[in-house]
Amino acid sequence: MKRPAFPRFRRCGHAPGALTPKDQAAVDAFRALLAALRDPQPWTPGLCQDVAVRVGAFVERAHIRPGDDHGPDITAVALQHPGGSNAPHGERYRVLGWLRCETDKILGVWNPAYEPFTHAAAGRDLPDDVGMAPANYGVHVKARRPDNTGYLLLRLGPYSQTWLATHDADRLNTELAGKAATVLPGFTVVAKGAPFDFSDHELYDDPYKTDATVLLAAAIAREVSA
Repeated sequence: MKRPAFPRFRRCGHAPGALTPKDQAAVDAFRALLAALRDPQPWTPGLCQDVAVRVGAFVERAHIRPGDDHGPDITAVALQHPGGSNAPHGERYRVLGWLRCETDKILGVWNPAYEPFTHAAAGRDLPDDVGMAPANYGVHVKARRPDNTGYLLLRLGPYSQTWLATHDADRLNTELAGKAATVLPGFTVVAKGAPFDFSDHELYDDPYKTDATVLLAAAIAREVSA
């Protein structure tokens, strides 16, 4: 695996003898970095721990989207500033949202010792192409029985931004208002935003090709006539 170039730790030009506190801090940081690279803490899918992800020649901190693990090969992450906030990495502020991340790009659980390898530490912006496609969003319309069991009546997606999914979910619930419990006898029909499930992408209807309310009416008509 190709690793980023080591940052340069230089000892200050002091006279021979015991290390100064500043020199000792640099040595300790370098030792921690070597230990993190040599023995990274393994990341286990299903645990919402921040992870270290390779982005080109750099390593970035990334947050795993809860409940969005798609088997061993893919997950959804949001790149973070190494300090944990959405501070600018360089001169511009970029919020990339959730990204589809191949798990072989994950080095392990995030360790602060990785910070010297980040774009932020180098004073650089994140690149325009971080090598990860957007991890898009969806809307699930569920028909529920009084005991809270049921099934998915309709799946819409992918949406590129969560607010678009929320907007369509609200539109569908407005459409259903006052009749959600009578659309399908014995069921209550409710729309909610949800992560787009890449493993079941063929089960989704595209809300950009056909209006969401039209897709809902068609799904209900199929159920009634079945």
